[in-house]
Amino acid sequence: MRVLLDTHMWLWWLTRQPQMSDRERTALDRAAERQELFLPAISLWEAQMLHSKNRIQLPLPFADWLRRASAPGVLTVLPLDVEVVIALARLPGAFQGDPADRLIVATARAHRLALATHDERIRKSRAVRLWTAGRLQRVAPAPGVQERAARYGPGYIRVPGELTSRRASATRRSSRA
Repeated sequence: MRVLLDTHMWLWWLTRQPQMSDRERTALDRAAERQELFLPAISLWEAQMLHSKNRIQLPLPFADWLRRASAPGVLTVLPLDVEVVIALARLPGAFQGDPADRLIVATARAHRLALATHDERIRKSRAVRLWTAGRLQRVAPAPGVQERAARYGPGYIRVPGELTSRRASATRRSSRA
């Protein structure tokens, strides 16, 4: 199943945050390996805003992290285009999300993607088809996912051909720079 990540899901997935379950993480790893993960362009801006307000800590300079976290081998960034704007205009009148949430939901609708989100307002709105890890778990976990997690532990971004350390001590140092 093709999946659009809400900004927080993207950040939690790549930074191995405890708010995301192991089941969700494994399902997203598997979707990434099949090149079925997507990110709305607005999430790049949201990540920059969170970083500028010191609400996220990264082990690399922001520009380096962003390039790796949005690389084509990790996921596909979907632009804000005509179809997204048309989908935005067609959102139910009752959907009162903030502008970024509205663009995220509109992107999912325009591209007919399930949305991975923990945002309760979006989930309760019924304005978009929601992703659940259970649907992707009908097949066995991707080969090597559990072995990589056991070997490298939490705190790594999977980038084609390499793993980038994201240890907590590096995270604290980079946020002070």
